[in-house]
Amino acid sequence: MSNLTTLARPYAKAAFELAREAGDLGGWGDALAVSAAVVSEEAMADWLGSPRQDTDTSISVIEAAAGQPLDPAFKRFLGAMGDNDRLPLLPQVSEIFAELREEAENRLSVRVVSAVALDEGQSSRLSEALAKRFEREIELHNEVDASVIGGAVIYAGDEVIDGSLKGRLGRLERSLG
Repeated sequence: MSNLTTLARPYAKAAFELAREAGDLGGWGDALAVSAAVVSEEAMADWLGSPRQDTDTSISVIEAAAGQPLDPAFKRFLGAMGDNDRLPLLPQVSEIFAELREEAENRLSVRVVSAVALDEGQSSRLSEALAKRFEREIELHNEVDASVIGGAVIYAGDEVIDGSLKGRLGRLERSLG
């Protein structure tokens, strides 16, 4: 997986620079997300790996799946990726692009896994606390997973904050073990 990320990083950086120059980080981010979803489909992934693969046809399929015409600069970007047999890297490129965009916009996407859904007040207080800690605007996404038992596990960038009852019990078990 890290090899794919290494291969995808220069394309993500190039896409980010092109999008920033065009003043369209959101549009490029959306186009990359759609393109990544298309190439992740099993049939498309198989076709991209075959010798029959044709860059222009691949771009046409991606554009058709997007449901609207793609920006000409974005199509040229896809063409460069296709000419180098790198279209299968679009999911990784999209992910890295999103990270670069969040950093440039001083935002951080945070995933909170809790046993029960957070109410509006809890979400607000948690967002405020995380904004102070990370000095960024927080986009909070709550997932419910009963296996955490109580509390929450917070995934913020590369950092994981395990405040779940399950995590505490695991740490207690290891300390007694």
